Amino acid sequence: MAVLLALLAAFAFALGNVLQQKGTLETPAGEDDPRFLAQVLRRPVWIAGAGCLVAGWVAQAVALRNGPLLVVQSVTTTNLVIALPLGRRITSQTISRQVWIGAIATLVGIVLFLTAGSPKGGTSTPSASAWWAAGLGSLGTVVVLVGAGLRRRGAVRALLFGSAAGVGFGLQVSVTKVFVLLVGKGLGTLLSSWTSYVLIASAIVGFAAGQAALKTGVLAPAMASSNAVTLFVSVVLGISVFGETLSHGSGRLVPAIVGLAVAVVGIALLAGSAPPSRTPVTPARSDPSRPWPEGP
Repeated sequence: MAVLLALLAAFAFALGNVLQQKGTLETPAGEDDPRFLAQVLRRPVWIAGAGCLVAGWVAQAVALRNGPLLVVQSVTTTNLVIALPLGRRITSQTISRQVWIGAIATLVGIVLFLTAGSPKGGTSTPSASAWWAAGLGSLGTVVVLVGAGLRRRGAVRALLFGSAAGVGFGLQVSVTKVFVLLVGKGLGTLLSSWTSYVLIASAIVGFAAGQAALKTGVLAPAMASSNAVTLFVSVVLGISVFGETLSHGSGRLVPAIVGLAVAVVGIALLAGSAPPSRTPVTPARSDPSRPWPEGP
């Protein structure tokens, strides 16, 4: 049941991301103008994408209630491959051989890494110190990635912003595993629990960085980096916070390392992706008062 729900979540995430990218590209504000984050809220196609993402989050949350964090997150990562043909159709993405190889390498590498590692469930009640370390570490990583992304353009910018979104979403997924245990215990319990507020904060960070990645117009690196980093952050938090374990026997260590290396190569290939050859959007207006600096 958990795997089926994770697959449904993967499709919903794929469609939602593509629809939201179409919405971000149709906003009048340019790529360096943060006002587009408000303008997307008036785009019906973006709102439809948001609905798909919410449906995916619900399916994922139920899957997490019935299965290990690492297994559920690895299955939902398949949304990258699902999104590519949708992106070609909806936002005129350039899906070259390099993009396909990069996307498949990323997916295969992640699956190999987790299959070789054989994740096993841990505790459902992590310590407060573990959560503090996870939260502060995630925040610092996001700040570094966003700062680097502001100085880049094109696919590299999409990759860096997507990675920042992945950190936020990885923390969100981890907190969701605790949050779902509180659902049904009453509104008072939810409002008094720190998980509700960290869940909202991590979702906002992931949202802002993810939309900035999609706004670059290059779907593959934006989604690949977000998916891969979300999964790897889930792995790190699953081990460090929840005490989940990966098998480290001599027969599994090498395949796990190979899988990780293949995923990194896949992401590197996607970093060289070209923007859509045909941009079905409203051109951004030139605005000399843009608050963010242009990158090289």
